[in-house]
Amino acid sequence: MEKSTSQKIRLGVFVVMGTLVLIVALYYIGNRQHLFTNNIPVYAEFENVNGLQLGNNVRYSGINVGNVSKIEMLEESRILVQMMVEESTGKFIKKDAIATVGTDGLVGSMVVNILPGKEGLVSIKPGDTIASYSRIGADDMLSTLNVTNENAALLTSDLLKITNKILEGKGTLGVLVSDSTLAKNIKTTLINLEETSRQTTIAMNKINKELNNINIDESLAGTLFKDTVSRNRIENIITKLDSSSNNIAGITRNIETIINRIDKGEGALNHLTQDPELVRNIDTTLFNIKQSSIKLNENMEALRHNFLFRGYFRKLERQERREMRKAQKDSL
Repeated sequence: MEKSTSQKIRLGVFVVMGTLVLIVALYYIGNRQHLFTNNIPVYAEFENVNGLQLGNNVRYSGINVGNVSKIEMLEESRILVQMMVEESTGKFIKKDAIATVGTDGLVGSMVVNILPGKEGLVSIKPGDTIASYSRIGADDMLSTLNVTNENAALLTSDLLKITNKILEGKGTLGVLVSDSTLAKNIKTTLINLEETSRQTTIAMNKINKELNNINIDESLAGTLFKDTVSRNRIENIITKLDSSSNNIAGITRNIETIINRIDKGEGALNHLTQDPELVRNIDTTLFNIKQSSIKLNENMEALRHNFLFRGYFRKLERQERREMRKAQKDSL
C-alpha cells in the first residue's frame, strides 16, 4: 500500500512538472511568435525574398517587433509579404520606412529588417504597405565572383602572352627592352632634354632679373597701372575711337549706297552728272534768271524816280534813318 502511494506521488509530481514545462514552452514559443501581444498587419513587396519563410522574425532597428505571417506571389517578380508587427512598436515605424530581406548573422535564418526613414512622416496604420528594396544575395555574389574569376583568368592569359612577346623582343615595348642601342639613344635624348630644361631655367632667371631691374613706378606702364585718371582717360579715348569707327563705317556704307544708286541711274544727281542736255537747260535757266533779276532792279529803280511812288520810297528812307538813330542811342 505504501509502495503504491509513493508511486502515485511520483507520478503526480511528474505530471505537474511536465505540465509546467509545457506551459513555459508554449509561453516561450508564443512570446517568440508574438501570440500574446496586439499585432497589426504590415505589407511589403519584394522581387526576391531569398528563402524567407513563415514565422521568420521582423526587426526594426535591430529589435524583434514581429514575424512573417504570410508570403504570397502576386505575379512574376512581385512577392507580397505580410508581417504582423506589435502595435506598441508600430507607432515608431513611419510611412517612409524601408523593408529589406537579410540573414540573421552569416549562416542564420532569413529575417525582414525594417529601416527607419529620413523624412519623419506619420506612423504606419494597419494594412499599410511600406517601401522595400532587395539586397544582393549570396547566389548573386557567387555568380558575380564566378564571372570575375573567369575574366581574371582571361586577363592573366593575355598578360602572359604579352610578356612572352616582350621577352622575345617583339613589338615596340619588346624592342625597347631588348635593343641596347635604342635604349642608349633614349637615354641620350633624356639627357639632352634635361640639359634643355636647365638652360631654359637659367634663361627664365635672367629674364626675371631684367624685369626686376626695370623701374615700374617711373615707367609709362607704372603710370597706367597706378594713375586711375590716366587710365580712365585712355578708356574714354578707346571708347570714343570705337564709337567713331562705327560711325565712319556707317557713313561709308551710306556713301556706297548713294554711289550705287547714282551708278544705277537713280535720283536727280545722276541726271546732273550724266545728262548734258539737262546741264545746258539748267545753265540757260540760270542765265534767264540773272537777266530777269537785272531788269527787275532797273524797273525798281525807275519806280523810285516815278512821281507816283516817290513819296512811298521817301517814307521808307525816313523810317530807316529813325531806326538807325534809335539803335545808335541804345548802343550809347
